[in-house]
Amino acid sequence: MDSFDAHWRSWHAMCARHGVNLPRELFVRSFGMRNDRIVDLYWREDGKTPPSVSDAARYADEKEALYRGLVAESFPAMAGGRELLARLHDAGWLLAVGTSGPPENLRVAVDELDASRWFHTEVCGRDVEHGKPAPDIFLKAAERMGVPPNRCVVVEDAVPGIEAAHAAGMPCVAICSEGHTHAELAGAELVIDRFDGLTVETMRALLAAGPRVPCVPHGHSIPKTC
Repeated sequence: MDSFDAHWRSWHAMCARHGVNLPRELFVRSFGMRNDRIVDLYWREDGKTPPSVSDAARYADEKEALYRGLVAESFPAMAGGRELLARLHDAGWLLAVGTSGPPENLRVAVDELDASRWFHTEVCGRDVEHGKPAPDIFLKAAERMGVPPNRCVVVEDAVPGIEAAHAAGMPCVAICSEGHTHAELAGAELVIDRFDGLTVETMRALLAAGPRVPCVPHGHSIPKTC
C-alpha cells in the first residue's frame, strides 16, 4: 500500500494540534521509523522538550487513529502489489510482512489487501526492541520463517527500510512510491516504479547476487551469522 500521503496528513494534523511545526522534508526523512523515535525527533527539531514516554505513546496513538481513519476512507493499494504476492506464493516463496507501525495498522493493510493467506508470518514494531533502520524487524521475520537472513529479499519504500535490510544482510527492492525519488532510494539493489514488472525471476536473481553493501551491525541486533 502507498501509505505516504495518509501518514503525512495524520502526522501533520497531530503535530499541529500540539503546536509542533512539521516540515514535509522532516517527515520524509523520518518515514519508516518507529513512532517513539519519530515523536522525539519532531519535538526536538521544533525546539521543544521531548515528551515523556507515556505522552509520546499517547501522541502516537492519536496519530495512528487519524491514519486509520484516512486509510478506511480510501485504501491506497499499489498497482500490482497483490498480484506480486500471489506470484511469489505460487512459486513457493515464504512471505512475511514487517512494519515499524503498530499491529492495528498492519492488520488494516493485510485485511484490505485480502492477503493474509499468503503471509507465513507478520512482524510489527511492538515485536522488536529497535525499529528501522535497525534490522530487528527483518531479522525477526526471517527467524519466524525459519530462513537464514542471507536467503531473504526485502521490498521497501523508504530509506530507513533499505538501511535495515542491508544491516540484516538482505538485498532490497525499493518501490518508488509517493513522496520519494529514484535518487533518494538509490541505495537499494533495484528501484522500481510499479510492481507489475517485478518478476519471480528478478527476485531470484537478487537473492543469488546478495546485497551490494556488507552487513553492518546496528546496535546489538545482528547475529554473528550475519
